[in-house]
Amino acid sequence: MENFWFYFKLGFYHVLDPGGLDHFYFLIALTLPFMFNQWRRLLVWITIFTIGHTISLLTSHFKLILFDGKWVEFLIPITIGITCVSVLFKEKKISIKSIWISLITLFFGIIHGFGFGRYFRMISINDDSAVLSLLKFAVGVEAAQIIIVLSMLLINFFAIVILGFKTQKWELIVAAMVLSQSFSMAFENWPL
Repeated sequence: MENFWFYFKLGFYHVLDPGGLDHFYFLIALTLPFMFNQWRRLLVWITIFTIGHTISLLTSHFKLILFDGKWVEFLIPITIGITCVSVLFKEKKISIKSIWISLITLFFGIIHGFGFGRYFRMISINDDSAVLSLLKFAVGVEAAQIIIVLSMLLINFFAIVILGFKTQKWELIVAAMVLSQSFSMAFENWPL
């Protein structure tokens, strides 16, 4: 049981680490256009993101697919920026089918997972327990992501329903702030 909590906490704090806000920014951008009555769709998408994250950690751990870390660190803020742009330029009706959003979210999860792959490979030396350790880690990631999403839904509710912000204006302000952070992260991690 101690082993479970070690990997659970590792995954949980990986998402909530103030030194690495990539998950936090991505989840804010993903959650921004939604309210509580749409929580099921969000839960599916964050679980898809976690699955992608776990797939890339597995492939990285077993050295099936390895990417240069500088490219991964550059692509992570690009995924955040793309998510923000999709919020800024969305139409009133979602024109992209839910399956495409799911595939894009899976792909973004894969990119984010490669960012942590090298570190996970160092702490999980025993290949026999790596898959189980990764599943425990994924449960921690998912728990932290659910907390961020629920918090953002609460903030959306407070800003739009209680304070009376216009939905479009609220989304514009928050997406622009997160987008500026993703630009900053991308420039800091410019791979060339």
